[in-house]
Amino acid sequence: MTTNSPAVSITGIGSVSPNGALAGLIPPSTVEPSAITAWTTAGLRRAFLVNPFRPASVVPGLKTRRLDRLSAWALVASSLAIQDAGIDLTQVDRSRVAVVFATTFGCVELTESFYQSAVTHGWSGTDPATFPETLANAPASHVALFHNLRGPNITVGSRAFAGESALIQSASLLRHGQADVAVVVAGDTLTRAVYEWYETAGLLSPACYNAEPVPEAAGFIPSEGVAALVLEPEGRRETRSYAKLRSGRWAAGGHPVETVRQMLGGSVPTLTVCTTNGAPCATSSVAAVAREIAGDGGTIISPQAAAAGLADTGALLHLILALSTHSESGQLLLLGTSGDNSFAAILLERP
Repeated sequence: MTTNSPAVSITGIGSVSPNGALAGLIPPSTVEPSAITAWTTAGLRRAFLVNPFRPASVVPGLKTRRLDRLSAWALVASSLAIQDAGIDLTQVDRSRVAVVFATTFGCVELTESFYQSAVTHGWSGTDPATFPETLANAPASHVALFHNLRGPNITVGSRAFAGESALIQSASLLRHGQADVAVVVAGDTLTRAVYEWYETAGLLSPACYNAEPVPEAAGFIPSEGVAALVLEPEGRRETRSYAKLRSGRWAAGGHPVETVRQMLGGSVPTLTVCTTNGAPCATSSVAAVAREIAGDGGTIISPQAAAAGLADTGALLHLILALSTHSESGQLLLLGTSGDNSFAAILLERP
């Protein structure tokens, strides 16, 4: 994405998160981590969890009985985003609608189940119908099948910046004329194996083990959920725009301050959102970079911990929460960095 490219508008939002299953912006609220009860834990273990719900009660006609929760949530979030955008798919060339999905772990629930059945019953005792649902691109496929979308279908896995990469990829498809509409979806589910891996790696916040409020510290509280955006080229139709994507960069190394300043063209963003994937904003390297870029001329916000807990796929939820709680017009910078000097930056304009 370059600053000279036509803008891409965010016209629809949908999400399944600890805030619930929602179309449009997420009403400001305080979300607290919940005690894990889905599996046995050695003492209190907390996370930001999605409350159980029936997908068909949100999206009539949705059948998810054999699906991983990740696929079910992707179907719900994408449907809500399309609804929020006011798009009548019967009036759209569905071969020109793209689906771009970002995930870190994929359909980990059914993957765990499949391999556990192999351990218990041997490979000949596994359920062959389960195996296709273990693939990381299954959610994107289900979204395309349910809505009969026949455009580009892409699944992105990128350490630290899967969500940001999916946004950049989606905008690129639109700018290069490979699609007229893009549905970008990002998220993950939380399972026992994932939680225990975080725990063994020493990545978790003390707040995971304490029922009382704990000051921000090293580590994070795991989360789960899926967020979806509908992107369209600016001016494609008369409709509301939550924000316009002006430019974006992703790099495996380099100098984020210099690169982002070039994107900004000498201006200072009104609002900088630290995506802080898997780390509290105050203790992550992105905060220092954000302060160097914005100086004293812009606001830097620490987003909700529930978004940071999504590790590599939280960018879309970070963005939705920022749009929900900060209504000021002007430039918005979505910024993330990681310890190996890689970074992602997306410049948006809020009307």
